[in-house]
Formats: sequence, C-alpha cells, structure tokens
Amino acid sequence: MRDIQMVDLRGQYEKIKPEVNSEILNVLDSGAYINGPLVKSLANDLGEYIGSSHCIPCGNGTDALQIALMALGLEPGDEVITVPFTFIATAEVISLLNLKTVFVDVEPGTYNMKMDAVEAAITEKTKCIIPVHLFGQAVNMESLMKLADAHGIPVLEDNAQSLGAEYLFTDGTRTKVGNVGKISTTSFYPSKSLGCYGDGGAIFTSDDELAANIRMIVNHGSKEKYYHEVVGVNSRLDSIQASILGIKLKKLDEYIVERQKAAAFYDNGLAGIAGLQTPTKSSYSTHIYHQYTLTVDDKRDELHEALSAKGIPTMVYYPVPLHLQKAYPNEGGAGSFPVSESLASKVLSLPMHTELQEDQLEFIVESIVNFFK
Repeated sequence: MRDIQMVDLRGQYEKIKPEVNSEILNVLDSGAYINGPLVKSLANDLGEYIGSSHCIPCGNGTDALQIALMALGLEPGDEVITVPFTFIATAEVISLLNLKTVFVDVEPGTYNMKMDAVEAAITEKTKCIIPVHLFGQAVNMESLMKLADAHGIPVLEDNAQSLGAEYLFTDGTRTKVGNVGKISTTSFYPSKSLGCYGDGGAIFTSDDELAANIRMIVNHGSKEKYYHEVVGVNSRLDSIQASILGIKLKKLDEYIVERQKAAAFYDNGLAGIAGLQTPTKSSYSTHIYHQYTLTVDDKRDELHEALSAKGIPTMVYYPVPLHLQKAYPNEGGAGSFPVSESLASKVLSLPMHTELQEDQLEFIVESIVNFFK
C-alpha cells in the first residue's frame, strides 16, 4: 500500500503530467504571462460551467471576496452577516474594508449557515450576507434568497469549497452552486476541487454593471491604462495557472465522482458506530466532498493520534471558531455560538482526494472501526 496523503496532489499531477508540462512550455514560449489568451479562455469556460454571464479571475480566493465586497459599494460600518465556523478569510475581508462582521451560528449536521439565525440577525444596517458553502455542499440558498430578497440584501456566495456542486430547487430545477446569489467567489488553492499549482481565484456574476465594476477593481480601478475611475487593487491570475486550470476544469466532474466514490466507501464502512457521525448530506445540494468530515462525540483528539500512529493523516477544520480568535475579541466570546464551538471540539477530516486507492480506504476504515471497539 502506498503512503496515505491527506491530499495527493503529486499523484494527480502524474496522471496529467504530459498535458500540464506541454501547456506550461507553451506559455513560456508565448511570453503572455499575465491576462493573456489562456486567462480569457479560462474565464469563458468557467462562466459557462457555473452558468454565470461573467467570470473575472483574480489572484486568490481572499482577494476574490474582498473585491466582490468592494464592487457592492458598501460603506464603513455596514453590517455583513456570515458564520464563525469557517476559514478566517471570509471574515477577514469584512474587517479589512471597515465593515461590521455579524456572525450567526451553523447547523450541527451540515455545518452550514442556519436560516433562522440569519433572519434574527438582519437589521437596517445589514448590507450583505455571505453564506459559506462548507466542505463541499451548499447552504440552503433557496430559503436564504427568499429572506435576502425580502429585505433587499445582496448575497455573496463564498464558494471556495464547493465549486462543481449542484443546487437543487424545490421545483425540480438545478444549477451550479455559485450561480444563485448576486455574486460568488471561489479559490483555486491547490487542494481545492479545482486547484492550480499556486494561488488563484475568481469572481462570478450575471449582473453586467457589477461585472464591469469588478473588472475595474481588479486592475487598479482602471478601464483604460493610466486612467483610474475608482480605487482598486492589483489582483490577476497568471497564464501558467490558467493553463493548468484549463486542463483540470475539463476533468473536474470526473474528479468529483472520484471523491464521491471515496466518500461512499467511508459512509458504508463507518455507518452505525456509536459516538461517530459521518457527513450529513442535505436534500438541496449535491456534495463534492472537498473535505470528508466526521463528528466525534468523544475522544476526537485520541482518534487523531491513533490514526497518525498508523500513518493516516487527519485534520481539524476548524479548531477555533472565528468569534474566539484573538483577532476578534469583541464578537461575543465563549457561548455565543454554541454549535460552532461544539463542532470545533468534535470535527475530524479524513484523507479525501482523487487518488485514494481501495486498499488505503479499507485500511483507514478498519483503523477507525477498531479504535471504537
């Protein structure tokens, strides 16, 4: 059995190595390193894949969130609702723009934004809601959009972890996650379902005016070189990363199927273990399993150590919810968001990637089952 990796990027690369190497050499030969034809082609393909009229690539997923908020024209002190059980980037950009972060708790099963908590948090100062589609499946966007639309609040989807998942509406229609709100963002960090070999991100919208504003902001607030209409940033995707993403985008649905197969193996092997909950799948979203995350009632840390001793890597996403981070000393403190705090002490993510082999999966499952005997 090969060594088990939390994410096997090397193994994935080996399968597409000739294509990747050839495309990188083509970029080097072309001399078009920034915003070249490959970046434009990728933007078109990504927009078509998501179903969005506009896709604007940028430097990374955090930039994407910040630029999206800037494009919405929020003012200092405006309130933005999001969750504390996520990576800090979501809240970080709110703070960087002198906006007010308003946290709401998550559901214990899906780990995603709780709708009644959102409704209770809305005030006349609420100017944006950022749902985070955590670990590979969507927030209840149909309910969220009804709520947001009733109050005239734009929804910015943080889709860094669920690119490729589908949202299922109650009327039977479906669309890609990231194509429901007014604007969405994603990350191409290497470990993502669609990852490059460095940093990268993108912003999606079907609002023409908003898209034009975003394109200015990513380019120093400029439509025409040396003429700046707004204060912007410098955030661009380079052509080498675009070339890699173009190759992997064609394989993204295949990659998702491989993740789903691995998740099904885990589901079957770990079902019925007292004190251990496998991921809850919602009725309104497919799951691409960016992470396969268990909830362990007791002995989470002991399980982590036992698996590590057997050469099985695991990770805790996220050990400290954002409202308890030193960076956010005034966001309510312990007890403010009990579900997020409980999950932080119980979640454990197993290896999840496209290269998991059956003997590896068998060994992981067997090791966990034996731990709980």
